[in-house]
Amino acid sequence: MHSFIAAVLTVVLGICLTNAMPQSVKHLEACGDAFYIKTKVAWPAGNSGVVVFFQPQNGVNGSLSISLQNSTTTGNALDPIYEASSSSSPMVGVSGHLKLNSSAILTIPILGSIRTIRDFTEGPSLLRPSIQDAITLAEIEGGKVSLSRLWLDNETTTTLSFAPASQNGSVKVRDRRVTFEAGTYSFNASFNYPQLEQLSPQEVFNQHSQGLVSQYPDQAQSLSFLSYSNKLLAGAWRFLTYFGRDSMITMLLMEPVLSTGEGGAFEAGIAAVLERLNKTDGSAAHEETIGDYATFLNLQENITSTAPQYDYKMIDTDYFLPVLLVDYFVKNAVGRSRASEFLSKKATENPANYELTYRQLALLNAEKIINVSAPFAVSGGQTKENLIHLKEDEIIGEWRDSTYGLGGGRIPYNVNAALVPAGLRAIGALAEAGFFPEHPEWNQTAHNYAQVWEDNSLHFFEVNVPQSEARSLVENYVDSNSFPFASQSQDINSNVSFYGLALDGNNNQTLVRVMNTDDCFRLFFLNTTNDRQLSSFLSQTADHILQPYPVGLSTDVGLLVANPAYGGDPVYSTNFTNSAYHGTVVWSWQLAMMAAGLERQLGRCSVQSAPEFCLDSELHGKVLSAYNHLWDLIDANSANLSGEVWSWVYEDGKFSPTPLGALPPPPGTNPTESDIRQLWSLAFLAVKRNQSLK
Repeated sequence: MHSFIAAVLTVVLGICLTNAMPQSVKHLEACGDAFYIKTKVAWPAGNSGVVVFFQPQNGVNGSLSISLQNSTTTGNALDPIYEASSSSSPMVGVSGHLKLNSSAILTIPILGSIRTIRDFTEGPSLLRPSIQDAITLAEIEGGKVSLSRLWLDNETTTTLSFAPASQNGSVKVRDRRVTFEAGTYSFNASFNYPQLEQLSPQEVFNQHSQGLVSQYPDQAQSLSFLSYSNKLLAGAWRFLTYFGRDSMITMLLMEPVLSTGEGGAFEAGIAAVLERLNKTDGSAAHEETIGDYATFLNLQENITSTAPQYDYKMIDTDYFLPVLLVDYFVKNAVGRSRASEFLSKKATENPANYELTYRQLALLNAEKIINVSAPFAVSGGQTKENLIHLKEDEIIGEWRDSTYGLGGGRIPYNVNAALVPAGLRAIGALAEAGFFPEHPEWNQTAHNYAQVWEDNSLHFFEVNVPQSEARSLVENYVDSNSFPFASQSQDINSNVSFYGLALDGNNNQTLVRVMNTDDCFRLFFLNTTNDRQLSSFLSQTADHILQPYPVGLSTDVGLLVANPAYGGDPVYSTNFTNSAYHGTVVWSWQLAMMAAGLERQLGRCSVQSAPEFCLDSELHGKVLSAYNHLWDLIDANSANLSGEVWSWVYEDGKFSPTPLGALPPPPGTNPTESDIRQLWSLAFLAVKRNQSLK
């Protein structure tokens, strides 16, 4: 029953009808000048899907529209398909009705993997012959047309069929294209790949949080749709598979509401990370490649296998794991009772890890963190060279994983100033709880290392801009980009300070001078003890939240994750735009982590050994104001919070939200379509405004 539900819900969330030329297929203009409409279906099992592109037969842009119609039998826009099989996996999928206002041609079908679809829609329009040539088109009994493809595993088949549902409808195959007359058509999209075991909305929440199912039914259903017995999925439709960073950040933000114990969401997420660990060096996997695309990649290496492949290019993912283990197995009562049984399990997902226990895999990860952090932590080692760098030949390595997300930087701010010390603190706590008997020294060494990293990594990324220069930079940023809004430079009444995104950036920039929201990592993951440093850090963070863009990060649509106004070099405003994936845009989970992080720091003021900022009424008041201003922005943008990322347009004197994919991408980059549902964007089911801080 679970696999049946999973197939249905995927399509409810994943089917897309685009009635305007989508940015994600603008490069299709090379195929002709006709106007394209994209119809898409996606399934979590195997990270699979179907996409087909339509164009009007008359070739006139804007003349074709396609819409979903409710069934005259069930009244639903979409209905499930489930056909049991005695010899293979059941055929699951979805059926529905499409209405075309004029004649159309189905020009390009892609059946199989979401990764194959993304290679075409987001890359250089790649259509791989070994995949495309396997699609068979046929006219079948009853005036129907069927498109089907046997996967590279020679077992799985994806099928898409159309049949006239109105008297004037007619569908034919012509030269490997499908032609449609104006009318209404029924369609079936299905495949027979082994299904995942989905967690229901009730199963994904703990007992104390069951009320969320009825209170927030849409978000609860989305969380259920992305939660399975063996892993959590990152988002729909583009990332319907395991992503380590996304899963762990989500669990850490949503720990108060997620189900625990055997069969719960928390253990599913932890197990997924441990299962996919690289046993050779302890690295946590960023992403997995499964299903048809895994078979394709294996064949490129002359290997006939459906075995998954794992991506270990990211440098941040490792450090979340020990924090997550402490959160569950030390701080959570259910987790403490489950630790021995859970960690004694043997890996079953990644063939390379068979026979290794979860405890052994966790140890490998901890050993890596201790080893790579040691050079900076030892006496005299606090140099730039000993900070954590991106891997050689990689241009990405943490959450800002687009071409210009880090401004070309090689040494990321958030990894070095927050995640490394957080991972070390967690290893120390785990060692104190007896998790690593092989290394009894870690209960002291890990904490000592963490202290050095906490106190000595931050200054490498500090940017200080004198007041007069700051005003000039912001004014020039607005003028040179012909922005329709005011520079707000008159609000700059002192020097501007912030922590840049990374070191060693593009155009020989020693420090990527982009104001950003990555302060949230340090707020959420660390309780630092250097009072002077903490007070200064909180002050500048609060300033950025309270000050309007382009002076700060605040806009009507939320906090922008990047503000390049103080860069000076034109490369900054060129690469960090409101159409760039990690540009002057808003990410939901960053809002959640910033809110949760500020609350954690303000919460320290209620304990006996409170930090000094708590006793500074002016500073404490500013941080409190920033917290409440942030929540005002979050509340004002509640309609967008479940999505991955959104952008803005400036009209009628204010910033208004707009989909990222509705804007042309920066020069030299591929367009990006935001997921309609993203796992970590559901964090606001758990992250709530603390009314006592109002």
